[in-house]
Amino acid sequence: MKILDRYILKKFLISYLFVALILVAVIVVIDITEKSDDFLEHQLTFLQIARYYLDFIPWIANLITPITVFIATVFITSKMAGHTEVVAILSSGVSFHRMLVPYIIGAVLIAAVSFYLNGWLIPNSDKSRVAFLVEYTRKPFNFSQNNIHVKVAPESYMYLRNYNNNSKVGHQFTLETVRDNEMYQKLTARRVVWNEELEKWKVQDWTLREFDGRNEYISSGKVLDTLLNITPKDFESSVYMEQTLTIDELNSTIALLKSRGADNVETYVVEKYMRYMSPFAIIILTFIGVIVSARKSRGGVGFQIALGFLIAFIFIICFMLSREFAIKSVVSPLLGVWMPNIFFTLVSLLMYRTVPR
Repeated sequence: MKILDRYILKKFLISYLFVALILVAVIVVIDITEKSDDFLEHQLTFLQIARYYLDFIPWIANLITPITVFIATVFITSKMAGHTEVVAILSSGVSFHRMLVPYIIGAVLIAAVSFYLNGWLIPNSDKSRVAFLVEYTRKPFNFSQNNIHVKVAPESYMYLRNYNNNSKVGHQFTLETVRDNEMYQKLTARRVVWNEELEKWKVQDWTLREFDGRNEYISSGKVLDTLLNITPKDFESSVYMEQTLTIDELNSTIALLKSRGADNVETYVVEKYMRYMSPFAIIILTFIGVIVSARKSRGGVGFQIALGFLIAFIFIICFMLSREFAIKSVVSPLLGVWMPNIFFTLVSLLMYRTVPR
């Protein structure tokens, strides 16, 4: 690595850390202001609040990494251009794409660390962060869905008329087993109750119908323990739940939800694709940041930084819109998540033709 590469890479990484610290500090102050009433209402101790922000800071820092990297790129490159350093570098025979190398190296390093953190480490700390949010900043959750149909096994389907997540009791329970498109077994019960000690469902006032060709066998009873591939957690609040899962856990959850025919699987699929999209967004925005700020502007460094913030704002808007489109199945999750990257890649290629040579 040449002296020029080390010089640019060092400035790039230091600027990234500086911008990240400033933005995270501002966001934390805003977040504390917004949640102060909740903290006071629940009489939370300083230690409880501190633990929450120890989990919150890595999450928000990683979330804004693409924008942070972009702002840092614009900041240092515009300063170099303002001091005619870029002109000197290009005049010495170094091509523009060669000058990009240390930027790309830095972006790849940050992207790799961000991917690892976002894929495995941060989701584990997010479990306590999300639990804190659900308990102290949101209203108590009550499961209100009626006529619940769930596929609990490859050949088994469960039905509940309603379920109370506080008492963990479901009413009008039915469990059907279907083999080769024929009813093999049907268990019905007046209600089903979760047994905390055995971690099993207990069905009450049950009737079991078994079918063997044209023959039908009926049995009944008061109480029956049964093991279902579903727990009370499946009826609890799922808000932010996708953020608490590692990539491996996301894959398992997506497969489980698809097997059950769940209607909220897109949220988890989009979250999975976002984990892979974000590192590439870092590299793309770094490339755009250098292009935007490499030319010396008559408006000075301030103008280029303001332009950088404008592009960052446009990226955030595009990202939020495409994510909502993907979750609501307006477009496929893969296309929705990658749409901002595709659009800004095309923009960067067009802008590349305007850079100084």
